[in-house]
Amino acid sequence: MSSPQDNSSTRIVAGETTKPKRRRTIGIGLAVGLVLLIGAGAAVASAVSQSNQAAPAPTTSPAAELKLGYFSNVTHGPALVGTSKGIFAKDLGDTKLTTQIFNAGPAAIEALNAGAIDATYIGPNPAINSYVKSNGESISIIAGAASGGAQLVVKPEINSAADLKGKVLSTPQLGGTQDVALRAWLGHQGFKTNTDGSGDVNINPTENAQSLKLFQDGKLDGAWLPEPWASRLVLEAGAKVLVDEKDLWENGDFTTTILIVNKKFAAEHPETVKALLKGHVESVNWLNNASAAEKASTINAVLKDTAGKPLPANVIDRALQNIKFTTDPLAGTYKKLLQDGVDAGTTKTADINGIFDLRTLNEVEGKKTSAGGLGQE
Repeated sequence: MSSPQDNSSTRIVAGETTKPKRRRTIGIGLAVGLVLLIGAGAAVASAVSQSNQAAPAPTTSPAAELKLGYFSNVTHGPALVGTSKGIFAKDLGDTKLTTQIFNAGPAAIEALNAGAIDATYIGPNPAINSYVKSNGESISIIAGAASGGAQLVVKPEINSAADLKGKVLSTPQLGGTQDVALRAWLGHQGFKTNTDGSGDVNINPTENAQSLKLFQDGKLDGAWLPEPWASRLVLEAGAKVLVDEKDLWENGDFTTTILIVNKKFAAEHPETVKALLKGHVESVNWLNNASAAEKASTINAVLKDTAGKPLPANVIDRALQNIKFTTDPLAGTYKKLLQDGVDAGTTKTADINGIFDLRTLNEVEGKKTSAGGLGQE
């Protein structure tokens, strides 16, 4: 949006009475007052006329730079592919692309709200929480990215929910999507948990790499994690799956990753958001059309650059088998996601109507993805 440029005395003669002069003075005063009144009226009329004219539409332009956030997770495959294969850069044209990697959603939301990034791949619960806290002013969900790929993995001796009482579990970050999923699920099992880590089950939000190490060292009983970390704990540390989150959702479909944008940025640079979505759609299509080997090698190359080493072949193969890449944000699941956040104590009851803006996605794809009655499509 472009901004306004900064770019009279009265003489008395002897022998003459003052009354005529007074009438003359009064007449002059009335005349002057009339002139002023007419002028003021004209000014008011002009102001009213101008105020009744439609305000000029705000001007927009492509952004000079797009700052994009994502996680170094397999569930963020479209971001990994779009950046590494130059798809985003191609579609953004003259707009410079810079990226920032996060461990979990709440940190990404903090950066987005502070203006450090303009858009980010993220889980749904931090996006919902941001929307609720800002009364709908902060973000818009503009596309889905991945479904599936989150599990509660535990020590081999843990065989049921009842065995979790008094145990220590981890999630990537307090208020993140897996954190909310774990707390909500434990609540349905009759356990009380608190955001300070106390309760029937102790939940300690921990960076994913640290969760792996703590589990290997015997200091952690389990973790609700996204891929590839769930697979790493299973294949590298001997964990077993207690809950596969897909089993908790109808048809096994639940949102793991979405693409959101800062509302102010989107209003000022719709062309840039459209270019980002074009790249996103291309990246999702690439993932769904590539061979398993090509998909694994491309993602693994990015993970090697960001994490220092590639994943073992069996880990990335297992991780990819648990994930479906899709541009559909599965809007029909968001009322439950909101309620899960309320139950977990990480958000409050609110109206999330308006959280989606899928108009540009639908324009780019040439098909209609539903906003589930929670926004524009």
